[in-house]
Amino acid sequence: MNTQSARIRNMLRTYGKQLTSAKRLARFKQAMDASPPPDDAAKRAKRRQMVERIAHEVIENLIVNTEHSPVVAAILNQMEAEFGQRFIFEYPLDGGDVQILRDTQQGPQELTGDARNKVMRRLWEITLSKVDDTML
Repeated sequence: MNTQSARIRNMLRTYGKQLTSAKRLARFKQAMDASPPPDDAAKRAKRRQMVERIAHEVIENLIVNTEHSPVVAAILNQMEAEFGQRFIFEYPLDGGDVQILRDTQQGPQELTGDARNKVMRRLWEITLSKVDDTML
């Protein structure tokens, strides 16, 4: 009979420890629910900043390298589909701002003014979207 009472005491002690742990977890969970959620705006801003930095690098890659990565190729294909013509981006030898050349039957023609701004703005938007979609 002593072994049976010892087992019962041991079982009740184990049950008491489990009950105490469950109460602690319940209080901890309640305290966590009362705390403010993590700042999603800060996470979004940090992600946006990272996407913009990578987009700058992608655009530099598009302009400088003749061999294009799959992301750069997808961006150029989308630009060609939207505008109905192929664009060539290059830096002039004198070190000035990037030139955008439209590939026509008469040969490459440089874009200036509003047309250039429109192409650059759309290039930036497409690049941001592609980077954001591919980034985890």
